[in-house]
Amino acid sequence: MKKITIHILMGMLSIGSLFTSCESVKNTNKTQRGAAIGAVAGGVLGAVLGNNIGKGGNGAIGAVLGGVIGGVAGGVIGNKMDKQAREIQTALPGAQVERVGEGIKLTLGENSVRFDTNKSTLTSTAKANLDKLVPVFQSYADTNIVIYGYTDSTGKVEYNQTLSEQRSASVKEYLASKGLNTVRFSTTGMGIADPVATNDTPEGRSQNRRVEFAITANEKMVEDAKKQAGN
Repeated sequence: MKKITIHILMGMLSIGSLFTSCESVKNTNKTQRGAAIGAVAGGVLGAVLGNNIGKGGNGAIGAVLGGVIGGVAGGVIGNKMDKQAREIQTALPGAQVERVGEGIKLTLGENSVRFDTNKSTLTSTAKANLDKLVPVFQSYADTNIVIYGYTDSTGKVEYNQTLSEQRSASVKEYLASKGLNTVRFSTTGMGIADPVATNDTPEGRSQNRRVEFAITANEKMVEDAKKQAGN
């Protein structure tokens, strides 16, 4: 089973050290210290990454980092995302699951979601793997999910752009056919953008032909988290 990757700003570690070194904070409990650190760290993450990456970034990472709430409420959301990430990894061990900020970046390569060559039709293997994710998505209904389709650089750019749009739409349509609320989903075709490997080899091109999911809290989850945090 692959490990779930957690992205952390190194600056947050310094923030944590600063808080735990203060004499007044030493007299608080772990929950109170965590809330304080979360409030500052969440603010840093939201300001630095949310503004710079979330608004102009590409793909799932940008979408996830653009939705940072921060503070105690952000910690509540983060705990729910931790649990969901673990369940996704258990349901589909071949998936690449990354906990980013207060959301999840989920990458499904060709081994997980495969399409017929030059088509947007899901293969039986792809459908079977998506079926494994449906129960998890159902259990966490208070999330929004953006589906990104990618291609390699073979062929014309315009053709690949259209194909990537069609493929991400196919994933959405299949998940909807399994009873998931389509309001939660949006799709984006990324074409040849953001390669994760070289396009000069068959192996690299295979890695670039992928589908990514950006999973973030919807308005209800955010409001519930704020209430739980006492905001």
